[in-house]
Amino acid sequence: MRFLIDECLSVELVTVAGEAGHEAHHVAHVGRAGWKDWNVLHYAREGDFVLVTNNAADFRKLYATEPLHAGLVILIPSVDGEMQQRLFQSAIEQLAIYGEPINQVLEVDIEGEEATFTFYELSSPE
Repeated sequence: MRFLIDECLSVELVTVAGEAGHEAHHVAHVGRAGWKDWNVLHYAREGDFVLVTNNAADFRKLYATEPLHAGLVILIPSVDGEMQQRLFQSAIEQLAIYGEPINQVLEVDIEGEEATFTFYELSSPE
């Protein structure tokens, strides 16, 4: 899988993906820092990236208009970089079970010390 990490998240998530055998790029490292959300969506779609963000409300709306997308991973809680890494690692492990999240969203939250997951379809009707 290929991941695009939104600028609202730690650049260390690129390392987490790489250690799990996946390609990943951070928005700031591909010259896209400061882009509007719809530009980030377009870049992710064109590059066949699964977008990883914690900007749930905006990207749910944007992805709901897309007939086909590589997937969306939303880290729900606003947490420090170390916890982001743990949650993203857990998300990657879940995706290994679920498979590629084409037209799907994986939301990762935390309850106590445990990550929780919600996986659902999100695409525009054809």
